[in-house]
Amino acid sequence: MTEFDPEKFEDKYANYFPELQRAYKNAFETMNDEFDSSLIHGVDQQILNESEPFYDDGDFSVQLPDDPAERLTAVEIDDDELDAVLDRYVDEIESELRRVFGVEA
Repeated sequence: MTEFDPEKFEDKYANYFPELQRAYKNAFETMNDEFDSSLIHGVDQQILNESEPFYDDGDFSVQLPDDPAERLTAVEIDDDELDAVLDRYVDEIESELRRVFGVEA
């Protein structure tokens, strides 16, 4: 486990890139096991590729890009269903970030 330094997370891609990749990959694998593979691949490639993880007030959060439903062209899905999948996926990423960095929520 990587020793986490909140100040270093401000330059997260320089300081923690392998850990970020691991957290996102673990979340992807979990989601891919639970949902349709083409949906999860589409979300991963067309929405989450522009997401941004943050650390603030002792916890992680993930900011999605604007208009995620408009970005997803790989599959057709109802907006409410997509919102539910994105909420679950973001929760999974945040959980993996906490696990990878050893941060308790």
